[in-house]
Amino acid sequence: MASVSTTTAGAEWEYAPAPESREIVTIRPEYGLFTGGEFAAPLSGKHFTTLNPASEEPLASVAEAGEADVDRAVASARKAYDQAWGRMPGRERAKYLYRIARAIQERAREFAVLESLDNGKPIKESRDVDIPLAAAHFFYHAGWADKLGYAGFGPDPRPLGVAGQVIPWNFPLLMAAWKLAPALATGNTCVLKPAETTPLTALLLAEVIQEAELPPGTVNIITGDGSAGAGLVGHPGVNKIAFTGSTEVGKEIQAAVAGTGKKLTLELGGKAANVVFDDAPLDQAVEGIVNGIFFNQGHVCCAGSRLLLAEPIADAVLDRLKQRLATLRLGDPLDKNTDIGAINSRQQLDKIEGLVAAGEAEGAQRWSPPCPLPAKGYWFPPTVFSGVSQSHRIAREEIFGPVLSVLTFRTPEEAVAKANNTPYGLSAGVWTEKGSRILWMAQRLRAGVVWANTYNRFDPASPFGGYQESGFGREGGRAGLAAYLDA
Repeated sequence: MASVSTTTAGAEWEYAPAPESREIVTIRPEYGLFTGGEFAAPLSGKHFTTLNPASEEPLASVAEAGEADVDRAVASARKAYDQAWGRMPGRERAKYLYRIARAIQERAREFAVLESLDNGKPIKESRDVDIPLAAAHFFYHAGWADKLGYAGFGPDPRPLGVAGQVIPWNFPLLMAAWKLAPALATGNTCVLKPAETTPLTALLLAEVIQEAELPPGTVNIITGDGSAGAGLVGHPGVNKIAFTGSTEVGKEIQAAVAGTGKKLTLELGGKAANVVFDDAPLDQAVEGIVNGIFFNQGHVCCAGSRLLLAEPIADAVLDRLKQRLATLRLGDPLDKNTDIGAINSRQQLDKIEGLVAAGEAEGAQRWSPPCPLPAKGYWFPPTVFSGVSQSHRIAREEIFGPVLSVLTFRTPEEAVAKANNTPYGLSAGVWTEKGSRILWMAQRLRAGVVWANTYNRFDPASPFGGYQESGFGREGGRAGLAAYLDA
C-alpha cells in the first residue's frame, strides 16, 4: 500500500511522491503557556516533548502547566470577563471572531502542515477538512454574536463567565474551534487545555488570537497532561466545563463537577453502526464505509466502526470493500497521495493492537490488504473483521483505530436491535434508496446523529452530540449556544 502500482494498457506505473513542504511552518524549539494575551514560562518549571508520530522525531519542547499555572490562567480569564469581553456588545465580539476566521483561512496551509506533523493525519485531510471547518466554526458563530436575543433563549441571555475546555488529540485545531467559537460568541472567556500529544496547532492559534487583538485573557491556552485538565475541571473559578474525549475520563469529570453548580457538556466515545440495506447503491456505500472508519485512521469518536450488512449483499459488499482497501495508500502524512497516516501515539497503537488480538482470539476473521509499514513511527494497516458476533470485544469496545467489525442482519427490526446493542449512542449511518426506510430507521436508532447515504459530514450549523455513554449536550448550531448561556 505504501507504493501501490497500477496497470494501464499493459504498462505498470506508480504514484510519484507529492510531499507538502514542511518549510511552510516554523516550529519553535520551546513553547510557553498562553495567558493574559502573552506567552509565558510555566510556573511549574516543567516541559515535555511532543513527537511526530510518523517518525518519532521530537518536534518541540512544550510547557507543562501545574496548579499555579491553572490558577493564573483562570484569573486572567476572569479579569478579561469582568472588565472587557463579558461587557462587550455582541456586534463587537463578532468582529474579533471574523478576524480569527479570516486569519485561519489566510494561514490554512501553515496550520494544515503543522497539524499533520503533530497529529499524523494525512495532509489532504488536514487541508481539506480540519482547517476549513475550523474557520467555518468561527465564521458561523460570529454571525450569532449579535443575535442571541433572537435565538429562543429569552430576550437577554447572559454568558456564564469562565469556560474551561479540554479537547482531544484526534482533531486538535477543529476541536479548539468547536469549543472556543460558541463560548466567545456568547460572551464567555476561555481556558483551553489541548491534548498532550497534539498541542502545536492550539499554540499557533494563540498567535492568531494575538494578531486579532482580543482583549488580553479572553482566551488562555494551557498545555500539559491529564493533571492540568483535572486542575482546570476542579478549579472553583470556572463556571462551565466542556470536554471531548474518552468515556472513562468523562465519567471522572462528571463526578468531579457534581454538586458544584458548574454547567457541563460531554462528547465522549462511540461505537457507531453503519447499516447497509440490500437496495443501497453499493459502490456509493463502499465509499461511505471507507470514509466512515478509515478517515483519520479511525481516530473519530463517531466512526462507523460496526458495519451491519443485509445478508443478501454481504459477500458482494465485502468483496468490493476489499478491492477498495487495496487501493488505499499508507505512508508519509505530508504526501498528498496518502490516505492512511500514522497512529497518534504508542499508547494508542498498543490499545489497537490489543483489541485486534482479542478479536482474533475470539474467532473473528481478520483481513488487511498487503501493506508494508514504515520502519519508524506508529502504524497500523486498515483492517476488516468478518464473522463477528455481538459478544466480541471488537463489536462492543471503542477501538479508535482503522478497524472495522462486520455483522449481518435479515430484517430492519434486527438491524435496529443490533445497532442499538451498545452502551454508546453518538452516531449511525443508513444506506438505502427508500426515503421512508431512512426516516423509519432514524426514529428508532438511539444516536445523536444519523447520516443517510453518507457518513462523517459536518456543518457548524448542525448540532452534534450523543446519548448514553456518548455524553450529553450539543455542540454546533443554535442548540450548541445554550451550553454557554445562562438562559
